Amino acid sequence: MTVTVAIDCMGGDHGPIVTVPAALELLRKHEDVCAILVGLEEKIRPLIPGELPSRLRLHHASEVVGMDESPALAIRNKKDSSMRVALDLVKSGEADACVSAGNTGALMAISRFVLKTLPGIDRPAICAILPTVSGHVHVLDLGANVDCSPEHLLQFGIMGASLVGALEHKDRPTVGILNIGEEDIKGNDVVKRAAELLKESGLNFIGNVEGDGLYKGEADVVVCDGFVGNVALKTSEGLAQMLATFLRQEFGRNLFTKMAAVVALPVLKHFKRRVDHRRYNGASLIGLKGIVLKSHGSADSFSFCNALERAADTVRSGVLQRISERVAQQHTIQEVN
Repeated sequence: MTVTVAIDCMGGDHGPIVTVPAALELLRKHEDVCAILVGLEEKIRPLIPGELPSRLRLHHASEVVGMDESPALAIRNKKDSSMRVALDLVKSGEADACVSAGNTGALMAISRFVLKTLPGIDRPAICAILPTVSGHVHVLDLGANVDCSPEHLLQFGIMGASLVGALEHKDRPTVGILNIGEEDIKGNDVVKRAAELLKESGLNFIGNVEGDGLYKGEADVVVCDGFVGNVALKTSEGLAQMLATFLRQEFGRNLFTKMAAVVALPVLKHFKRRVDHRRYNGASLIGLKGIVLKSHGSADSFSFCNALERAADTVRSGVLQRISERVAQQHTIQEVN
């Protein structure tokens, strides 16, 4: 199948100087992918050498959503923004997925306004991949929904398990809920009730997962509300940056440590690759009637291309159908109970 990705070229900290080269690299690596570059044509076209590739086209959009702009104002006042137009292309069927590095709040709000949610899903969630000692884990929600009901957390579990099942071909991915302890009595009323619903859901629910369990790889999917998830994500990113700084400082302390750094260089390169957040770029706005991925705002071309590839993989996996089928099954289970 051919996959078409609509790219918000104007979003993020760097805009077209990152998004356009990433799109060209995507086309070079994947012959079954087409791309639509959405944004200010006068900014995009000069970055494409020669004639346009056959699988690439430009779609002019006259406005740009600022990184600090109000989501409500973006919906109301910027109907021809690159973000809105890219999402409109998904709604119309011209594109199979949309990728943006722009304003997260605006992207979520406009996506929900344009695409709507899947039947049986109350709220879309932000789902991202984090590295673990045994591979990786999908975590949701990471900031879209600060206050969640137990039913919302159940829906996050269904969506996360469906996503992992589709992308990684796992029949019964494990699902855990982020909590302050492994025991059933731990947590607030919302988390404890959500755990009960997850146990009854038919998902492969393994129970509570503590913060350190995220990186031990205790579950394929970990659910939490957006407040907790975003704090956990930002704390993890800060810790990784601090450790990288400490390593540079220690290896650069004197001539002996600099020589040690040369000897250790192959190990350090492998370590850097394993924890490189750029390899995991591309968070799914899951639960919508369309594939939407959010790239980190500061992404470089390598990182943004990874988000584009993740979007194409998500389309190929048929994840939207899997979520719809799993939600329908859950309604049947609830009716029987």
